[in-house]
Amino acid sequence: DSKPAETAAAPPASESPAPGTHRVVDKAPAAVSGMSSIIVLEPKEPHEFPAQADRPAMDQITQTFVPAILFVRTGQPTDFKNSDDVLHNVRVRNADTREGTFNVAIPTGQIFTHTFDRDGFYDIGCDIHPGMSAQVISTTSPYAALADPDGAFIFDDVAPGAYKVTIYSGTERQEKNIEVASPITTVGS
Repeated sequence: DSKPAETAAAPPASESPAPGTHRVVDKAPAAVSGMSSIIVLEPKEPHEFPAQADRPAMDQITQTFVPAILFVRTGQPTDFKNSDDVLHNVRVRNADTREGTFNVAIPTGQIFTHTFDRDGFYDIGCDIHPGMSAQVISTTSPYAALADPDGAFIFDDVAPGAYKVTIYSGTERQEKNIEVASPITTVGS
């Protein structure tokens, strides 16, 4: 499955994965100011992953972007919806370069579809309602997740091989290389 890992519904790290599958587990830094760590697991060698099973979507509900953090696959479509009864726009900028990606008005009940063509973090805002904000994390890897508030994360069904693990915690960024070969791989410190 190529959907991003969801740690909240993940099995306990001590539970063995299904026979013939591989799991990557560990604990990132705990949430800082309510923001959990983000973990991205990228293969070191070029790897073709199947397309996303479901198209990711960010909606605008009661003048809030839902979800506040959305993981998307680079090169695959993402929907931006407006379920509010007021006009909104979606302004997207690359978080590193501040370069504008798009800025479109989305009337009530409408959908705008965009395909992110570069990996990265993107800041989302609404110029009409400046208090609205969110973030999109676009990556070619299907292994991207938000850790739980204590920092725990699990990736199931990871293909064997060499990976770079990047952990974003607040303004800190940590990278580590791992080899996925056994049924359970721990990133370690």
